[in-house]
Amino acid sequence: MKDSYWSKRYQRNQIGWDLGEVSKPLITIFQTLNKEDKILIPGCGNAYEAAFLFNKGFQNVHIIDIAIEPLLNFKKHNKEFPENQIIYGDFFDHQANYDVIIEQTFFCAIHPKQRNSYARKCSELINEKGTLKGVLFNRSFEGGPPYGGSEAEYHTIFEKYFNTVQIKSCNESIEPRMGYEVFIECSGLKKP
Repeated sequence: MKDSYWSKRYQRNQIGWDLGEVSKPLITIFQTLNKEDKILIPGCGNAYEAAFLFNKGFQNVHIIDIAIEPLLNFKKHNKEFPENQIIYGDFFDHQANYDVIIEQTFFCAIHPKQRNSYARKCSELINEKGTLKGVLFNRSFEGGPPYGGSEAEYHTIFEKYFNTVQIKSCNESIEPRMGYEVFIECSGLKKP
């Protein structure tokens, strides 16, 4: 598995994206979920979101990451979390069905050339009535990762696979991200 880049980032503690807690915009999204939902958090990192949801009674939360280090860290701190819902693997190779996919910092971490593949893969993993919900950057960055983007770009990418793509302003961001994040919700799978 091609995980050496991200593993090295964790080994060197070069994880500036890691807030050490759930981001406040995601808590807002979590309030719209049903506890029965089967949820996937791709590129989960230290998966504070999964721990938060699990502790709120969500029993069907699945996490996946290409780096083993954050998954081992998550297991160490969340011993009650079902081990079979912790997936060490490549999101693009993953096979399953979910009601909800939560986008947090994964989309901005993959190269922009992979974004169409990401949207397509989400549409393959989501049940017919499922949704992709999360937070994306609405700004550009030099180099990357993270890689930025714009609302117009997101509409172009996600509207290929989803009938409804809603993007709204996000006012709950932490100070360094304030004004640079948007909520996204995609639903209604397009038939191939």
